[in-house]
Amino acid sequence: MSAVNLPDGRFRFSGAGREFTVPGAAFRCRTAYAAAHVVADPTAENAPGAPAALDWDTTLAFRHHLWRHGFGVAEAMDTAQRGMGLDYPTTRELIRRSAREARAVGGEIVAGVATDQLPAGPASLEEVRHAYAEQLGDVQEAGARPVLMCSRHLAAAARSADDYLAVYGELLRRADGPVVLHWLGPMFDPALVGYWGSSDLDVATDTVLALIGEHADKVDGIKVSLLDEAFEVALRRRLPAGVRLYTGDDFNYPTLIRGDEVGHSEALLGIFAAIAPAAAAALRALDAGDAASYDRILAPTVPLSRHIFGTPTYYYKTGIVFLAWLAGHQDHFTMVGGLHGGRSPRHLITLFRLADAAGLLPDAELAAHRARAWLTTVGVAQ
Repeated sequence: MSAVNLPDGRFRFSGAGREFTVPGAAFRCRTAYAAAHVVADPTAENAPGAPAALDWDTTLAFRHHLWRHGFGVAEAMDTAQRGMGLDYPTTRELIRRSAREARAVGGEIVAGVATDQLPAGPASLEEVRHAYAEQLGDVQEAGARPVLMCSRHLAAAARSADDYLAVYGELLRRADGPVVLHWLGPMFDPALVGYWGSSDLDVATDTVLALIGEHADKVDGIKVSLLDEAFEVALRRRLPAGVRLYTGDDFNYPTLIRGDEVGHSEALLGIFAAIAPAAAAALRALDAGDAASYDRILAPTVPLSRHIFGTPTYYYKTGIVFLAWLAGHQDHFTMVGGLHGGRSPRHLITLFRLADAAGLLPDAELAAHRARAWLTTVGVAQ
C-alpha cells in the first residue's frame, strides 16, 4: 500500500516518476554537471568528527545513474559533504575511483580542489597555496577537470583582493588545462563571507573578472552559487568570450539555463543529481527546441529545490540523501558525520510531498514503505 499516516492525515505516493525515460548521450544544447552526494557505510562509525567510511559500490552506482541520464558528474563538491564530514583522504580516493569509472563509460567528470586537508583553524597564505597545489595535482593525476573551490582557510588568511589574485593566479599557471572557478556564497558556507576580498558584490566581481581576464586561456568557466538570479545574469554578460557561467543557483535554475536573447548559463548543480530523471527530460526537450515542455517539466521541481536548499542552506545535503533513499538509490538514510540529523521531521515530510508532486519517486510502494519506517522512528504511528 502506497499510503502513509502523517500528523495531518493520510498521504498517498503517486509513483508518477515512471514517465521519465533514461536517455543516453550527453545533451546538445547545454553542458550539465550534477554534483553527486556520497553514500555512507551504515555499519561504520561515521559519527561527527570520525573519518568518513563510504559504501563505495553504492556511491559509484549513483554516478553511473547520472552518466546514464546524460549528465557529467561534479565530484567531491560541497554536495559530497566537503568540510561537513568528508575528510580529504576519502575525498582523494573518491575522485580517483570516480574518474576511473568515468573513463570506463566515457562519462564527463569535474572534481573539486580545495584546502580541506589542512587542520581547522588559522593557516598562512603559503600553507593555503601548498594545500591547493597538492589537491590540484591529485585531481589532474586522476584525470578529472579541476574545479577550484572556495577555501575557508583562504577566506580567513587573505587580507586583500590581491591575496586572492596571487593564490588563484599561481594555481591557474600550474593547471594543465582550463579549470572551472567556483564562487560559493555564505548561505552555503558561513565561513566564506567576504570571499574575493570584499562583502560588496560589485567589488568582489571586479576582482573575479580581473582574475579571469588575466588567465582567460586557463578558465573554462565559473560556477556561481549565490542564489541571486539578477546578479548571475549581469556577471554572465561581462565574462570574456569563451568563458562560460555554470549556474549553481538551486532556486532559479530553469530560467538561467533557458537563458535570454543575450545568452544562457550552463549547469553545475546539486539539485540536478536529486532530480536527474526530470532534469534530463527537460534538457532533452530543450535540445528539441521545445521550451514549453522544458518549462513544464522543471516547474514542479523548483518548489522542491527551494525547500531542500532552504535556510540554513548548508544542511541541504540531508534532504538530498533522504530523497535518494526514498527513490531507491541507496538502502538507508545514514550520512557521514552524522549529518542525517541536519533537518527536522517536519522539513523531511514536506520534502517527500514535493518530491512526489515532481514525479521523482517512481516506485510508490518502496517510497511508502521507507517513509512508514522512518515516520515510526520519529514518533508518527503507522
